[in-house]
Amino acid sequence: MTPTKADLIYSSPQSKIKDFSFDAQVVEVFPDMIKRSVPGYSTIIETIGRLSKSYVVDNSNVYDLGCSLGAATLAMRQNIAASDCKIIGIDNSSAMVERCQRHINAFKGATPCSIIQGDILETDIDNASMVVLNFTLQFIDKDKRQHLLNKIAKGLNKGGILVLSEKITHQDEQCHQLLTDLHHDFKRANGYSDLEIAQKRTALEQVMKPDSLETHFNRFKQAGFSHASTWFQCFNFVSMVAIK
Repeated sequence: MTPTKADLIYSSPQSKIKDFSFDAQVVEVFPDMIKRSVPGYSTIIETIGRLSKSYVVDNSNVYDLGCSLGAATLAMRQNIAASDCKIIGIDNSSAMVERCQRHINAFKGATPCSIIQGDILETDIDNASMVVLNFTLQFIDKDKRQHLLNKIAKGLNKGGILVLSEKITHQDEQCHQLLTDLHHDFKRANGYSDLEIAQKRTALEQVMKPDSLETHFNRFKQAGFSHASTWFQCFNFVSMVAIK
């Protein structure tokens, strides 16, 4: 395993801040970035593993869409009790896929994993018992999100589960600002400076566009899911489940 490097990407003033991307620079510091930026991330990953033990059934496929370095894939691989299953991890970043494959190879498991570089909007979802979108949908064009949810719902078997984790907006502006302030305090407590927080926020403005909880649940309903709930929230970060 490659040692985790500290996230210093935005620690120095930048004359021009480029749009955030999951390039080689981000891949090098991604575990540290996630740990210090996303409250409850380890709880979400652990719970994805537990959910896979309950919902993945024999002779089915499991999808990790936007798999990044494979944290959710590995959590599921370590917990799946069903037989003759396959985990398919997909990410459009070549740097992420290359490093993810190294991580998968470092941890042996009974369930085979296939890590693919590709566009999740073009990915066929078939015979699925579980699909994970872990902080991925917020980077997809808004006008394509319903299409992706529809495709996932269609490819899930009856009783299959989607786990969707996202940063959210709040329709009440005062509450939205409160959650944002709490998140920034969380980042400061984890060692990020105000400069780092501000520069990363600028980098993300045009590439990460969160939705409200109401929007997510409306999409679940339109896609045809029978049940949906938020199971985790910390500040403006949530994880939801939708069951077909």
